[in-house]
Parts: sequence; C-alpha cells; structure tokens
Amino acid sequence: MKPFAAPLADILFSINDIAEARRIPDWDADFAGEIAGHFAAFAEGEIAPLDEPGDMEGARLENGRVRLPEGFKRVFDAYVEQGWPGLTAPEAFGGQAMGGAVAALVSEIFSGACHSMQMVAGLGPGAIRTVLAFGTDDQKARMIPPLASGEWLATMCLTEPGAGSDLARIRCRATEAGDGWRIDGEKIFISGGDQDASEGILHLVLARTSDEGIRGLSLFLCRSHKEDGTRNGVTVARIEEKMGLHASPTCQMVFDGAEAELIGRPGEGLKAMFTLMNHARLDVSLQGVAHASRACDIARSYAAERVQGRGPDGAAATLDQHADVRRMLDEMDSLALGSRAIAHLALVFLETGDKPDLVEFLTPVAKVFCSEAGMRAAELGTQILGGYGFLREYRVEQTYRDARITAIYEGANGIHAGALASRGLRVGEGAAQFADLIRGLGEETGQDAVTKAAALWAEARDIVAASGDSAVLAHDFMQLTGAVLFLAVWARIGARAEAAPEPERYARVARFVLRRVPFEIMAAHGRLTAEATA
Repeated sequence: MKPFAAPLADILFSINDIAEARRIPDWDADFAGEIAGHFAAFAEGEIAPLDEPGDMEGARLENGRVRLPEGFKRVFDAYVEQGWPGLTAPEAFGGQAMGGAVAALVSEIFSGACHSMQMVAGLGPGAIRTVLAFGTDDQKARMIPPLASGEWLATMCLTEPGAGSDLARIRCRATEAGDGWRIDGEKIFISGGDQDASEGILHLVLARTSDEGIRGLSLFLCRSHKEDGTRNGVTVARIEEKMGLHASPTCQMVFDGAEAELIGRPGEGLKAMFTLMNHARLDVSLQGVAHASRACDIARSYAAERVQGRGPDGAAATLDQHADVRRMLDEMDSLALGSRAIAHLALVFLETGDKPDLVEFLTPVAKVFCSEAGMRAAELGTQILGGYGFLREYRVEQTYRDARITAIYEGANGIHAGALASRGLRVGEGAAQFADLIRGLGEETGQDAVTKAAALWAEARDIVAASGDSAVLAHDFMQLTGAVLFLAVWARIGARAEAAPEPERYARVARFVLRRVPFEIMAAHGRLTAEATA
C-alpha cells in the first residue's frame, strides 16, 4: 500500500488561488498553510497508519459499549493534546477561533488519512456551532468547553427506522419532566453513537414534542452521562455491518427516559438541526474530494512504476505511457482538483457571508458533485490497477468502499437534486447568482466554452422552472449544473496554472477538461430537454 501523503500544495493552491480565500475577513494564507502543514504531518505519521488495520479490525460492541480498533484511542488522545478539537471554537470557551476555512483544510486531510476516525471526531465543531447559535448562555458555558477540549465528542441523532429523509415520520418523543425533558425512542445510522475515545458524548437529538408534523420537532442536548456521572438512558442496540468505514461505529441507539435539555424553542428543531447539517454537507463534499485525491495518488504512483507492454518506439513502457491509462489518470486528477475547487468556492462564499442565497444553491451541488467524483475516481483507480486494484493490499479497494457512503448520508444525492430543481429555483437569488458566477468566470478566463455552457444552463433552468413536475428533471438538472460549474472552475484553474504546484500537470489536465466537458454538458442538456418533452 502506498503511504498516505497529504496533498497540501494542491489544497493551498485551491483555497488561495482558485477560491480566493483572501476575500474572507482576517484570512492569513501563510498562517492557514502552517496550521494545515502541522496537521498534515500528524495525519501522515499517526492517523493514516491506523486506517488499513482499523478497517480490517472494525469497531465492536462489548457488554453494551463500543470499542474502537487498536490504536484509535491513543491517536485520539494525541489529537486532543494538540488542541485540534477546539480549532474553530471561540476563545472564550477554550477554543482557537480559527474559522471554517482553516477547519476545512484540516478536515480534508483528516478524511484522506482515515475517514473512519474523521467521522468519529468530526461532528464536534458542528455541535459547537449549534449551541452557539441556539443555546442559552448557561448551555454555552456548560456544553462548549468540553467539546472544545475533546473531553466530549458529539453525534447527530436524526434518522429513525421508517423515517429516513421523511422527517415528518419521526416518532422519537420528548416529554417534559420536572425541570427538564425525557426522551424515548430509537435512532439508527448514528455515527459515533458510542465509542471509547472521549470521556463523554453530547447527542443532538431531534425528537417530537407535538404531533404537528415537522412543526412538532424540537432539538435536544442529551449527554451520555448524567450530572452525577452515571450513565444516561442511552444505549447501543447494535453496530451496523457496513460496506465500508468499518472502524467508524454506526449505531442503532435506544433512548429510554434519557435526560435531555431543549435547545432553542419548541417546534424549531429543524431550524437548529440544519445549522449542523449545512456545514456537514460541505464536510461530506471534502470527504469525496479526499477519496478522489487518495485514489488518484495511488493510481498515479502505481502507473508510473508498473511496466506493461511497449510504447510506439518498441521500448518497454510503464502503464502511464499508454493512452487509455493516461486518459483515466487525467480524469481522476481532474475530478480531484476540480471537486476540491468547487467545495472551496462554496466554502469561501459561506465564510464571507455576502451571498447566503448562492451558498444555499452551491452547497447541494458541491455535495453531489464531490461525492460522485470520489466514487468515480475510486472506480477508475481500481481499473488502472487491474487485478491488484481488486485486492485489499493496494488500498484503492478500501477507497472504493469508503467513498460510497458520501452519496447517501447527509441527504441522499437524489434529494439534493430534487431540492435544487424546486426550492433552489424558486426561493431567493441563488439561481440568478449562480448564473452570474458562471458568466463571470467565462468573461474572466476568456473561455468561450464556459460562456456557451452558461447559456445552455440558463435555458435548462427556465425549462425546469416552467415544468409541471420538476422532480422528473431534477437528476438531469443537477448533473448539468455540476458539469457547468466544473467546467467554469477548471477554466480558472487553467488560466492560473502557472502559479500551481505543478504547472505542466495543471495545464495538461485543464486542456483535458476544456476539450471534453463541453460535450458532456451538451449531452446533459440534451437529456434534460428530451425528458422535458417526453
């Protein structure tokens, strides 16, 4: 297996030169790079070596408690000692107040090194944001410091049996009891529902306080332990046997009179929960990016060394000298670099706060495109390695399995497509701002292909908006939107390739994208218009 190497230079070029992070107030590119470099060294040296053995060992349930694979707690303790859990928490609560963009650099590297461990540790910052936004001063004072210190980790308890994306079917119920609340019910697919890395867990639980559909849902803070140190009424019924992420415990949870606190107002649980979920969706985008980058690194290294056949001159040739392998490598590289630029672009708009409607529009596009990029790159990497790609020891097989979940959780990709084609075109200025963004990138780079793609997208947008049933066109519209954005960001990447870490590589891949993707856009547009007239 090729050891993990954090793509630090590519990440910093993307966030600074392509996404233009300098627009974020108080952004310090050098300092951000220094922080990312420190985490990259930690990830390469301590986190990544646990990834493959952790996948083989898996998490397990012993006497009602979850045990992580060997070494995970030791490395988590080191993660805590270095202060990483509090990276974005306010200084007043023991954090470092670094901001979401710096956290994103760390998150991608973390996911590339060990997606399973990142899943266990990754919800803490989102829980902190939620408590900051909706908690009382007392809740902030009690809940944020242990999250920032790593004493606690967090979960997001939303899904139930029979109530996946249909939140109106949630049955887990909260009832008032004395000066608090009690929660009864079941939750499934809870990442890190229990683990032995942190001393405690803060469960953010969406539970029913009335029978008024989604208006009857409220959000609660439910600790794994009561104030007196005894276990709360929260137990793990089982750990799911999954396709991938074996070292990350995905739990079925039972809440049996569990003590909890209401956060925010009754009936506004979704409003509070989406504070956590919207950031989580961009984090999932970066997980897809991490898998695409990892698969590309493995395949590129293997193809450069494996001698197979002969070249046009009759001499022995490595795999990367063959045209079909070169095509696959360039597609993988384009997906890794381009999806990262898409995620970073959305992230910078989020952090600047000047175009919230555009962020709402870009976030589902980034989630869908980046997750599918990770899966596609893993598939191509497996093909390049051939029979070895099918074997566990070369690691791309694990990438293939681990990447698959990113298209499912935090809202299945089809749900995001449906939302984009409906609410995304009706509410706010996001669609208009997206059109302006694409046109602007076409003008900035002088790429006629981008200008033509912008016109095709605008035509498709109008077709979808005028349709009687946007759900029928949602998939094709999402695919078209992602491809247009991908082409536009690659136009900027190509125009600025001389400043990239490997200018020739970036310029070659930009030519590859600009040569091929315009025809994919025309095909996507054709499919949408055909479906609209069917």
